[in-house]
Amino acid sequence: MTKVVKHFVAAGMAASNPPLPAVTQELVKLRASQMNGCAYCTDMHSKDAAHAGETQQRLNLVAVWREARVFTDAERAALELTEQGTRLADGGNGVTDEAWTNAMKYFDQEQLAALVALIAQINAWNRINVITRQPGGEYEPGQFA
Repeated sequence: MTKVVKHFVAAGMAASNPPLPAVTQELVKLRASQMNGCAYCTDMHSKDAAHAGETQQRLNLVAVWREARVFTDAERAALELTEQGTRLADGGNGVTDEAWTNAMKYFDQEQLAALVALIAQINAWNRINVITRQPGGEYEPGQFA
């Protein structure tokens, strides 16, 4: 593993440690990876979520979370922030005040900082894996532990 990737992994570990619930972290990583077309990360985070006890129904519905009734209000706020933070260039206005205010209802300052770092980190990993053409399908939960 290169020096740069080692530092990148270390930064990701800091963002992934609590205070955010593990389920919320995996939903955020999965949704951003779906949006970015990252097969490797979509494979990884769907498998890691399932391995951690997430249901297949909820995993199937992450891409359509707005129309699904299986997510908590806090998870929905995190998914909205994830989508807006992932589509920065598409909207031109960044994250809306409404999305940020809604996220503040469910997450304290430390959790919001972790959530923002997590969204930035997974978007960067998605880009690395898409650029280097990493295929999905062969990831085994825990293989990088």
